[in-house]
Amino acid sequence: MLCSGYGANTGAFSAFYRGSGEELEKAATELLESLKILEEQGLGDKKFFGGESINLVDISYGALGYWFAALEEAKGVKVLEPRTLPRLHGWAKNFVELPVVKENIPAYDKMLAYATDSMKMLARN
Repeated sequence: MLCSGYGANTGAFSAFYRGSGEELEKAATELLESLKILEEQGLGDKKFFGGESINLVDISYGALGYWFAALEEAKGVKVLEPRTLPRLHGWAKNFVELPVVKENIPAYDKMLAYATDSMKMLARN
């Protein structure tokens, strides 16, 4: 079952967000496997999960299109890449280019700063 916008393995997402070193690499591998399932069984060959237009599933997974990219940059580890997840990567680009999405998401630099700052705060605790 896919849930929480990041695949079935929410533990891997949490480890990716909080982890470093070996734990981070393991979490990235687990996330990649979960996202492959999402790509193959959920998205398939469609432009959006809803087909040619977005639906609730696209909105639920929408953070993959912008927030997760900032998190990947802050961590220095890429998971959602065109060579490993070509259809899901394409979907993410299509999703963030929609006018309704583009007009309502925070600026990338602000998301990156938030991701970086929140990870620093986690490291101190």
